[in-house]
Amino acid sequence: MDWTKQTILVTGGTGSFGKAFIRTVLDRFPDIRRLVVYSRDELKQFEMDQEISTQEFEQLRYFIGDVRDKERLQYALEGIDTVIHAAALKQVPAAEYNPFEAVKTNIIGAQNVIEACIEKGVKRVVALSTDKAAAPINLYGATKLCSDKLFTAANLYGGRRQTTFSVVRYGNVMGSRGSVIPFFLKHREKGFLPITHPEMTRFSITLEAGVELVLFALENMWGGETFVPRIPSYRILDVARAVAPEARIEVTGVRPGEKIHEEMITETDALSTLELKDYFVILPSFTPNWDIEEFKKTFNARSCPAGFRYDSGSNTDWLGVEQIRDLIKQHLDPEFAAE
Repeated sequence: MDWTKQTILVTGGTGSFGKAFIRTVLDRFPDIRRLVVYSRDELKQFEMDQEISTQEFEQLRYFIGDVRDKERLQYALEGIDTVIHAAALKQVPAAEYNPFEAVKTNIIGAQNVIEACIEKGVKRVVALSTDKAAAPINLYGATKLCSDKLFTAANLYGGRRQTTFSVVRYGNVMGSRGSVIPFFLKHREKGFLPITHPEMTRFSITLEAGVELVLFALENMWGGETFVPRIPSYRILDVARAVAPEARIEVTGVRPGEKIHEEMITETDALSTLELKDYFVILPSFTPNWDIEEFKKTFNARSCPAGFRYDSGSNTDWLGVEQIRDLIKQHLDPEFAAE
């Protein structure tokens, strides 16, 4: 993949992932041809332009639009080779309270992206998923599972246009908007930390690692796969101890649509999942036009064992309290000190 010739559009480009992806690409591939931030919030675009300016990076563009608006997408995709689809309504309570709004963005918006990409001859599309799409119990997870199915199946009807679609799925991004660590950091001054359940665990991934996963998918995608990274888990009580060891813990109860342990690969999905060194690859329910045995050979992959599942509670890789503190200092707050 010759990055100097690439024209890339990122939907939801002003979000946490979008900013990190844009920064990484500009830093690593300064001669990239064009990089387009596509999002619907003019204020966020203005604020992002103060940090990553079009005056400094002449190949960068900010394009206001919504994935719900297919016609606007088609304008934005003119001359684009690669699309990273990161736009979504992702707050679980908001999706439960505004269900059809989540459907319009996460499902209908996904289909708009697919159709517009095929019609405009985009070569590669990588869509971001979530651990909540595995055996979903809330609407957000259900809409993302539907989105995943749309993107993997889209490889069947691209026709001669030959647009290739793949999905990446990962867990909670450390420090992203609405995530637990920033919440705890703001809350610790009150002398107590509210947690929903003392046994709760979550997968953890940094923004940098999420960007690397997408870059890996762009370089290695065959079409129809879902890439899942091997990442550590953390216990919510360990996060609380890392942030404010002296704080009182208040258990508030599990919220509607919330799991004790998050899954990324269910036992059923594992039947069609391959294991690589640093990633898992969930194959689509249909067989795309590529040889699975050749895929295994190319990536030195093997099938997952019978009964395998990948969830945050049974994971073998865990972050301890000190590791969590180090990550907070490295990625969120260089001046951080546990109280």
